[in-house]
Amino acid sequence: MTATVTAPAERRRAPAAGRARRLLLGGDGDPRWARPALWAILLLAAALYGWGLPEAGYANTYYSAAVRSGTESWKAFFFGALDAGSYITVDKPPMALWVMGLSARILGFGTWSLLLPQVAEGVAAVAILYATVRRAFGHAAAVIAAAVLALTPITVAINRDNNPDTLLVLLMVAAAWACQRAIATGRLRPLLLAAFLVGCGFNTKMLQAFLVVPAFALAYLIAARPPIARRALHLLAAGAVLAVSSLWWVLAVDLVPARSRPYIGGSTDGTAWDLVIGYNGLGRVLGQDGGRGGPGGGGGFGGRAGAGRLFNDILGGQISWLIPFAVLALAAGLVLLRRRPHTGTGTGRAALILWGGWLAVHYAVFSFAQGTFHPYYSTAMAPAVAALTGAGTVLLLAAHRRSAAWAWILPAGIAATGAWAFVLLDRTPDWHPWLRWLVAAATALAAAALLLGRLVPRAGARTRTRAAVAGLALAAVAALAGPGAYAVSAASTASNGTNPLAGPATGNGSGMPGGMPGGMPGGRPGAMPGGPD
Repeated sequence: MTATVTAPAERRRAPAAGRARRLLLGGDGDPRWARPALWAILLLAAALYGWGLPEAGYANTYYSAAVRSGTESWKAFFFGALDAGSYITVDKPPMALWVMGLSARILGFGTWSLLLPQVAEGVAAVAILYATVRRAFGHAAAVIAAAVLALTPITVAINRDNNPDTLLVLLMVAAAWACQRAIATGRLRPLLLAAFLVGCGFNTKMLQAFLVVPAFALAYLIAARPPIARRALHLLAAGAVLAVSSLWWVLAVDLVPARSRPYIGGSTDGTAWDLVIGYNGLGRVLGQDGGRGGPGGGGGFGGRAGAGRLFNDILGGQISWLIPFAVLALAAGLVLLRRRPHTGTGTGRAALILWGGWLAVHYAVFSFAQGTFHPYYSTAMAPAVAALTGAGTVLLLAAHRRSAAWAWILPAGIAATGAWAFVLLDRTPDWHPWLRWLVAAATALAAAALLLGRLVPRAGARTRTRAAVAGLALAAVAALAGPGAYAVSAASTASNGTNPLAGPATGNGSGMPGGMPGGMPGGRPGAMPGGPD
């Protein structure tokens, strides 16, 4: 009798123990270093995003006021109202506020309840990006991608704030995971999940979430397993899910009589639809920022619109460190995987199309947008830059090892990355002046090690392997020392809640208070200015 009672319990414990082991150490087929490396990166991300959070106070008080109002009134919670009386809303849909509002209702309103969800969302985005890149390019590429995303300076800065961009990035990365799974399996359900997640992103920051849609649709249409006609039908079904999951809140708000709901902040006529099309739509692209209370013009925050905006004094140190390498990786990867998508290279090729399209669309819109543009918007580019960096490193290293014609591409990419990092660091020569010389030395040694190990006659396999390992280690220093220093600076200094930035001051990127003054409801000692973004 004892045996018949305990054996099932032991069998139940065994799978649970196996799942815990796989969670901590990875599956049986995983490299022994992969899962510990992931955990180390996630712990690093949590430390960077969560260190010294009490110094942030209420972060962006414009959104904090709305969160506080949502803890006092469910009506204010639903509409995203600035005040518990639901007189006027913030200038964004409320999904990010709902997450923080539920946290504040459970834990009580304060810094931790506001910002812990942001930290968790940021760490989750790193983990999901790892899983997404691993599926297409393997563990090494996934570890590199996760590390790059975790250390992207503007991502660290915004994940320590309560702006909606952190949740938006998480939802878009999760949607990329679902879309990539749909491409690999040919199943409709993951594609519908991707559409739903992008719709949730729309209810976080409206039309910015749709910037990933062209890349997702193109990758699925080109590379998914079903016949072309079925792929088109799948995309139509996903479009229907996207429309419903995006517009339900807008329709629900506008169906409520104007006298029974708050005025929609940022709109010109008090409707959510006007907010979608105007201030959070064409106004961002064309510069017609109607209906907002605060300073206009993107130049005051992100610099003059144009092809070089993302590399200027304000934005360069926030996001651009690895953009040149990501572009090289995309171009080289598409050439290396140029066979038809339905062959063995299909998953990788589809992933390159997805991440490359993500990067290209964001680059075009962010570079040439004439409306208000804050530097922290560029955090939406970070997952694509990280994924392409991880994938490109692995693909180019394999090509470097097997082909003399490709042997110089990876060293050239490392050299270009190090040179650009030197330029960025040289813009603030008094800030850690030794750092740019460390980057220069590591870059030169990395490129030399890779070239010498591959091209020197009589170099044996062991010598080439050692040279490649040394070169890659030095390349990691060259590529990540600069953004890592910026990231640490963001984690160790109090940020501007309205316009968070990482690293030293390099240009006129400071946040300017504007919009409605965000006095905190309840025992407020005075108005705390905040501003819509």
